[in-house]
Amino acid sequence: MIEELPVEKLYHRCDPAAIPVSSSISSGRLKAIIGQERAVKAMRFGLGIQSKGFNLYVCGWPGTGRTTAIKQFLEEIASTQPTPPDWCYVNNFSDPSRPNAILLPPGMAVEFQRDMDRLVREVVKEVRSAFESEQYAALREETLRSFQQQKQTLLENVHQFARQEGFVIQPTPVGLLTIPLLNGKPLEESEFLSLPEEQKEAILARQKRVQEALEAALRQARSADRAAAEALQQLDQRVASFAMQRMIEEIKEKYQQVAEVSEFIDQVQKDMLENLALLRGEVEEEEPGPKPVRRVRQTPLRKYSVNVLVDNSGLKGAPVVVEMNPTLPNLLGKIEQEAQFGTLVTDFTLIRQGALHRANGGYLVLPFQPLLANPFAWDSLKRALENEEIVIEEIGERIGFATRSLRPEPIPLKVKVILIGTPYLFLLAQALDDQFAELFKVKADFDTVMDRNEQRIEEYLAFVGTLCENEGLLHLDREALARFVEIGSRLAADQRKLSVRFRELSDILREANYYAHQEGATQIQVNHLEKALEEQRLRSNLVQERIYEMIRRGALKIDVSGWEVGQVNGLSVVSLGDYSFGQPNRITASIGLGREGVIDIEREAKLGGPIHTKGVLILSGYLSEKFAQDKPLTLSARLVFEQSYSGVEGDSASSAELYALLSALAEVPLRQGVAVTGSVNQKGEIQAVGGVNEKIEGFFDVCQALGLDGEQGVIIPASNVENLMLKESVRRAVEEGKFHIWAVNTVEEGIEILSGLPAGKRNEDGRFEENTVFARVDARLRQMAERLERFGRSADSRPPLPAEGEEQQPAVPKPG
Repeated sequence: MIEELPVEKLYHRCDPAAIPVSSSISSGRLKAIIGQERAVKAMRFGLGIQSKGFNLYVCGWPGTGRTTAIKQFLEEIASTQPTPPDWCYVNNFSDPSRPNAILLPPGMAVEFQRDMDRLVREVVKEVRSAFESEQYAALREETLRSFQQQKQTLLENVHQFARQEGFVIQPTPVGLLTIPLLNGKPLEESEFLSLPEEQKEAILARQKRVQEALEAALRQARSADRAAAEALQQLDQRVASFAMQRMIEEIKEKYQQVAEVSEFIDQVQKDMLENLALLRGEVEEEEPGPKPVRRVRQTPLRKYSVNVLVDNSGLKGAPVVVEMNPTLPNLLGKIEQEAQFGTLVTDFTLIRQGALHRANGGYLVLPFQPLLANPFAWDSLKRALENEEIVIEEIGERIGFATRSLRPEPIPLKVKVILIGTPYLFLLAQALDDQFAELFKVKADFDTVMDRNEQRIEEYLAFVGTLCENEGLLHLDREALARFVEIGSRLAADQRKLSVRFRELSDILREANYYAHQEGATQIQVNHLEKALEEQRLRSNLVQERIYEMIRRGALKIDVSGWEVGQVNGLSVVSLGDYSFGQPNRITASIGLGREGVIDIEREAKLGGPIHTKGVLILSGYLSEKFAQDKPLTLSARLVFEQSYSGVEGDSASSAELYALLSALAEVPLRQGVAVTGSVNQKGEIQAVGGVNEKIEGFFDVCQALGLDGEQGVIIPASNVENLMLKESVRRAVEEGKFHIWAVNTVEEGIEILSGLPAGKRNEDGRFEENTVFARVDARLRQMAERLERFGRSADSRPPLPAEGEEQQPAVPKPG
């Protein structure tokens, strides 16, 4: 049954009297995520289960408030959970290239760092004071005295032996020399040479014995020096150990519950005692770590410091980290380097945290698309979740650069990762990445709409009040709140739904607040909301205005009045990214003899998409079902979108194409003032399409620009009626009878509106009723089939064509 829609079905009005508050001031405040019960249930499950791999993928489209809502939801849950421990890195004295990680109770890492800095300062002070004391000087002198006496005795004995042998030991810049004596005086070389051979040999023999005795004495002296040095070192270590013992014991007692801290302090004490010169300030030892210009004097002692990686001292509950730039360093941390004397150097104090470190023991929220786009980030995240540990690695090592760097001890990982992405990315990840399904087992689907009922409207109003309070916007009065609910249904394109694309809704409120302030209003009113919507449209509809201008000037040929055979106005939606509008398109059909069937010119020109091609192919199925039960379907038909210079996709014009085809076959003119949208199946049922509001408003704007005559309108699928949320100017024209909207269920209903003739039903004899569209179509198809059959028989009876090069002879009539 053909139904012309009354104005009441074109819009779902929100009565201001039904708004329970006078303004958004008293609308309450939003306390939870609204309209996402399915997603919330999934998130509660995913966050509650502690088994490995039950991380979450939050699936939805941008603008639905996913990130903000998830963060608020997680913060509420995290506040009830225990605070995770702190982490810090300390020097590994046995292998400085592999720093050790230490776990500490929350808030103690910074305290441990301060305690170690204070310990080093106090130890340096006490050790230097001890070594500068008179007691130390006395002990040192006493320790050295016996060794000095021993050396003195050795030297005196060797001197005495030399004199007995007739030699004197004389020190020179090149060492000790043994010089022979003659008559108590040193023997000159010339005198030695003038001596008899026997005497010279005797002197050389004695000199050898003296030299051996001297070397033995020197060896014993060196041994005594070494013993003295060892004794002094032991003395220094005893003095230093006594000086630092109290401070060492105090810090060990404070952190006695952490075995790693006690072990580290023991290593620090051992290293300090082995490197007392550093504490005494006697040498500037070259360290392997970086030496910034301002910290040269402190550099040797940096190996005793603590690098706090994660400090949870200011945290109550579990951490919630949202990392919007998930690069590899931002996720897993990095090892910084400093320039020193023309080269890059590093040490454990330059290890920096990543988002996984901050979120360890809590929750990490990541946008999926940037995560995939950043090199190595996705693979590294999967490896961390699979191995349950955080390994800080350099990008250079991943790409094969042989750079020597640190390898910090991995940190155990316990975190819930929440990925935010689109349904398309979810499907790709499921299909292309085997590990994705193992690591992200929980999917939370965020919808773009919610039911429009009393409870949801109250939540909608609470959203408005919350936004106004949080951002300092003017509040909405009762009428504006009602209009805002209607805007929500328009964005949802459904009379029974409300949009939860809160980013767009929030922007509308912010713009309305701007215009309200410009007028000096104390509240946001309906006119401010309308102003915001109109200005948004004007900023984005330049292309739309140019197209409509071309239609008005006749450059784009669109008829909105009169009757034409094989021609109808279809409706399409043009999307500009931030703005969509409806545009009428002239669709024409041409018919001829042939067996090619229905040919889609858009497809042949490679301008038609697969869905549009499917819609056109369905037309052949419909024609066969309807008209080819008693004869072959023999025709050559061509369909085209006139003046279409870009791709055509979708099947929403298939019913319009069918109407044009039926009109051409029946040679029945169609109303050009009536546009059509809707897809069709092989049984002739009209199916729902998208963008119905934009299509109707687009054709209405064209008709209004060219002149409304009271006969124009749009045919839509009956299943799209609940999607209608038309603008006021369209509703007013319908109410005044200047524009019409029909809802149809079948092709028969649509062709009757367009042609003014009944579609026609089959009688008992199988023929269609006379003077109907289908009777004309059936007769035309039968006629075409018969003509094509006669043409085929006559072609078969013709003489064969001559071979190439032969001259064709005229036919000679046979004698009577």
